[in-house]
Amino acid sequence: MKKVVLTFGLIGGGILSVMMMVALAFKEQIGFDRGVYVGYTTMVLAFLMVYFGVQSYRDNAAGGSVTFGRAFVVGGLISLVIMACYVAIWEVVYYNFMPDYLADYTAYALEQARQSGKSAAEIAAQAKEMQEFSEMYKNPLVNIAFTLLEPLPVAVVFTLLTAGIMSRKRSPQGKTAAAVL
Repeated sequence: MKKVVLTFGLIGGGILSVMMMVALAFKEQIGFDRGVYVGYTTMVLAFLMVYFGVQSYRDNAAGGSVTFGRAFVVGGLISLVIMACYVAIWEVVYYNFMPDYLADYTAYALEQARQSGKSAAEIAAQAKEMQEFSEMYKNPLVNIAFTLLEPLPVAVVFTLLTAGIMSRKRSPQGKTAAAVL
């Protein structure tokens, strides 16, 4: 199980890390408004490794069948490796290459608020809230925690779906039991 988890986790982490670096190279062209789409699309591609990793575990280590619980554990461990790679790369990028990221994002968000017609009081409140967050984000542990939260929903969805799909009963011909009935 360890080999499968590390292999597929590092492949997924590599996909996520390389795509993050590519997206950051083109951050001016992508912008904050489209960056979320690029980021989550990349996460979906990376977390496909959860499915392929559990499938590999099922077919090569578990003799062709796996329980929901075991598939969930293997998928969860693969997801943890992918997320650890994501956090490690972000920490290096943030502290070494983009220490002004939050200031840039704050300026962008406040400009969006102005353009949307928010009142001066609402914009001031948003600016204060973002400044407080920036202060919190300087703490590396808080930074790591918030960075882990970004891919977590994608990881949970992929892990649950994969465990559900892989744990279905199979007939000797390779068809699911429900399809045979």
